[in-house]
Amino acid sequence: MDKLLIRGGSSLNGEIYASGAKNSALPILASSLLADSPMTVSNLPHLNDVTTMLELLGSMGVEVMLNDEMEVQVDTSSIKNLNARYELVKTMRASILVLGPMLAKFQQATVALPGGCAIGSRPVNLHIDAMRTLGAEIDIEDGNIKANVKGRLKGAKITFDPVSVTATENVIMASCLAEGITTIENAAKEPEVVDLAKCLIKMGANIEGAGTDIIKIEGVENLEGAFFGVMPDRVEVGTYLTAVAMTGGRVKIKSAKPEYLTSVISKLELSGAEIEIGNDWVEISMNKEKPTATSLTTGPYPSFPTDMQAQFVSLNAIAEGNSTVTETVFENRFMHVQEIARMGGNITLKGNTAVIEGISKLKGAPVMATDLRASASLVLAGLVADGDTTIDRIYHIDRGYERIEEKLKMLGADIERIS
Repeated sequence: MDKLLIRGGSSLNGEIYASGAKNSALPILASSLLADSPMTVSNLPHLNDVTTMLELLGSMGVEVMLNDEMEVQVDTSSIKNLNARYELVKTMRASILVLGPMLAKFQQATVALPGGCAIGSRPVNLHIDAMRTLGAEIDIEDGNIKANVKGRLKGAKITFDPVSVTATENVIMASCLAEGITTIENAAKEPEVVDLAKCLIKMGANIEGAGTDIIKIEGVENLEGAFFGVMPDRVEVGTYLTAVAMTGGRVKIKSAKPEYLTSVISKLELSGAEIEIGNDWVEISMNKEKPTATSLTTGPYPSFPTDMQAQFVSLNAIAEGNSTVTETVFENRFMHVQEIARMGGNITLKGNTAVIEGISKLKGAPVMATDLRASASLVLAGLVADGDTTIDRIYHIDRGYERIEEKLKMLGADIERIS
């Protein structure tokens, strides 16, 4: 099993390109099921989750052609079965995103209850209840969601409590081919939801309000394939920016969308970093010896993203002063804390808040990744630690970061993948 070996102490300098956003690519690939003609998606990140989604589509008989530039053409005219099997779904919760498109296009679907990172409750019932509201009949049998609808789904008013990104995306996709108008209240406002809506509109959908908490979809008879480029990964960009704030140096990230990173950039500036932004790039300089401790509370977009929480726990672990990091989105997302503590971090958990006392130096140690963003926080900790840090179970990081060791090497980090 692969591991990452990091020898800490190097500052980061240079330029890299942002990869495409996994959390945009997955629903957009699922949306290809709605199209009557082939669809082409570009700027796909080379990640395990993207590969799993393509394998899932392929297992249904969908024709998938991928070139070296990670541009994929998906043709659903060859679909043979409407069963999203457990062997693939168990590794990725986003597999549930095929439920809405399959119901809307083919009037039936069997989707295994999903797996993914063990970071707490991500209730599937929001998806199921929403599909029932749109007219589907759904049973849970033998660990599968078995759904069907007679004729087309029917437009309806759906209110989410709590707000859910994937449930919002599933309902948007399902509603595109439903009869009448669907209104989603308390909809997720994340940029990835907006990206999906832009793709669907290009395919012929009628969607208003994406990016606000009320989205309206007027169903159409059919959608056609389109060419669409996936947006940059704002979490990947935020992770590398945080790495520079911890190690020092100067890094420019191209093909980025800094307007989606406002909450992260403001916290990095409070930590002492200097940041310049352009239309499609962001540059960070960190000339202070150590960042300043920066407290935060996570929340749905545009609040501070839960997917950046672990990285800021690492930053605050070596910062000047004390801080608190409060998690409001997932109830089990502090598993990285005990691993950072193995490296000397002084962190106390009080309910959903980490109380962090900054220390002068972390010490390299063998640590274990427990989920995707936790693994990123351990990489950042390793970059600034004295000595060697070995991170085990890095298949987690390969689910969300494209060639992370290669990009960090380009910036001057001493990091390698070992077996």
